[in-house]
Amino acid sequence: MSASEFDWNLATVWETIAEELPDAPAQIHGERTFTWADFDRRADGIARTLLDGSAGRDDRVAQYLRNSPEYLEVSHAAFKIGIPAINSNYRYRDEELRYLWEDADVTAVVFHGSFTQTVGALRGRLPRIRQWIHVDDGTESCPEWAIPYETAAAASSERVRSPWGRGGDDLFLLYTGGTTGMPKGVMWRAVDMLQQVNDVSTVKYNLEDGVAGIRRDLGGPGQAHISGSPYMHGTGYFGATMAMHGGGCVISMTAPGFDARELLDDIDRHQVASLAISGEVFAKRIVDALAAEPERWRSTTVRNVLTSGGMLGEQSKRALLEHWPEAAILDGFSSSEGFGMGWSLATKDNIPETGRFSPGPNVWVLDENDEPVTAGSEVIGKLVVRNRLPLGYYKDPEKSARTFREINGVRTSVPGDHGIVHADGTIQLMGRDSLCITSGGEKIFTEEVEGVILDHEAVTDVLVVGVPDPEWGQAVVAVVSVEPGEEPPAAELIRHVKQRLAGYKAPKDVVFVDVVPRAPNGKADYPSARALAESRRQQPVA
Repeated sequence: MSASEFDWNLATVWETIAEELPDAPAQIHGERTFTWADFDRRADGIARTLLDGSAGRDDRVAQYLRNSPEYLEVSHAAFKIGIPAINSNYRYRDEELRYLWEDADVTAVVFHGSFTQTVGALRGRLPRIRQWIHVDDGTESCPEWAIPYETAAAASSERVRSPWGRGGDDLFLLYTGGTTGMPKGVMWRAVDMLQQVNDVSTVKYNLEDGVAGIRRDLGGPGQAHISGSPYMHGTGYFGATMAMHGGGCVISMTAPGFDARELLDDIDRHQVASLAISGEVFAKRIVDALAAEPERWRSTTVRNVLTSGGMLGEQSKRALLEHWPEAAILDGFSSSEGFGMGWSLATKDNIPETGRFSPGPNVWVLDENDEPVTAGSEVIGKLVVRNRLPLGYYKDPEKSARTFREINGVRTSVPGDHGIVHADGTIQLMGRDSLCITSGGEKIFTEEVEGVILDHEAVTDVLVVGVPDPEWGQAVVAVVSVEPGEEPPAAELIRHVKQRLAGYKAPKDVVFVDVVPRAPNGKADYPSARALAESRRQQPVA
């Protein structure tokens, strides 16, 4: 770390905000409200509990939690003592959880009561885990082998520090499952993670001025925010973290799944200015709820909608902005291996083409010879991120070496995404290596085709997959859901694609389904879509 860089992490920002705004609301969950002083004090209690349980510098605490105040408190506690908090997908089955917690070297788990049976069944197979902390969510009571969360949160009345301290080189681990394979931990230095948050937050501190700079630039309580998508994924977590970074208040919904009506109620009740969602799976439910009860919600305070982790089509953007005319929808294109790859900003009067982004300042688009792609050339290049990057994948040096490579003398991240650079410098996202379809010797990137199909007025969601084909090697198949009562002929959708893309990229078949397979967080479930395409494939129509 250079002498000019600060040597602390996000906890220092949050502690300073708690000192400056002790009585301002930091988190709201249903009828529970926690001030910034509450938030900081409770995190100190969790930090003390972890240290009393013999936590060391190489230990990790897992967050097996739905969106709730406890999630961000545990995150704050981990930053305070300089250890990683491990995001755990609460939809994982037993073996997936066991793999994750063993891979991450987890020694403590904070879990919601509704997950007690799953945790209880796993305890005997995870001998490294010394502490289990139970969060009461009104379901199963705290078992005798766990610590009640409220007891842990009350364990300290003073600021907690670990014997080894905290610093910019502390490890921040973000586990991601991607579209294929087992979850893998992306390692960030805490200082780089903090800088990334600071760069994109509404309030930007001169971090090299330290605590004095935070006090000077804070300016008072920040905006109210809701993350509709889960904190266990990057979109929801960073949306909430960015709001907290500016002294804001984060509202977490009480329903165990995404409830658009509760979201809209909370927006009105708490005058929410920003929210984070993940693509069509969230937007469609919001739009449907608004259409069903058009006079119920005013939602006049919404100014910023962050969406990432799933493609959001022009129709959904237009429908949302009809209800939130003063808002801007920021469609962020990033990966756990490289933040800030691209942005697409939509307003009521300007809705960009789906899948088209302005590149981030640290993004290159390079050809197969690692030379910059010429704008307007139609050459498909790989997207490369430079400057502030992860250290690599946790305990996987081989995969790290493949993704984090030196190119032209610069250390880079090459997550596998591809795009075309248009003449105006914008990037048309094509898709990932792992999802590329080869048909008749031509490479076809799924997200390019999905973006075009999604812009058809009848289509509500789509995934594009390749299935084995004796003539083409692979055939392009679109798995599509449509508006109720509107099922255009497959030939019409295929013509729609051919009007904007080369003919070989158009689907050979279209499979209509009620719901396109996605995880509840909005991420595409390509294996299930491929199975649908293979089992229900129609006769070719083109």
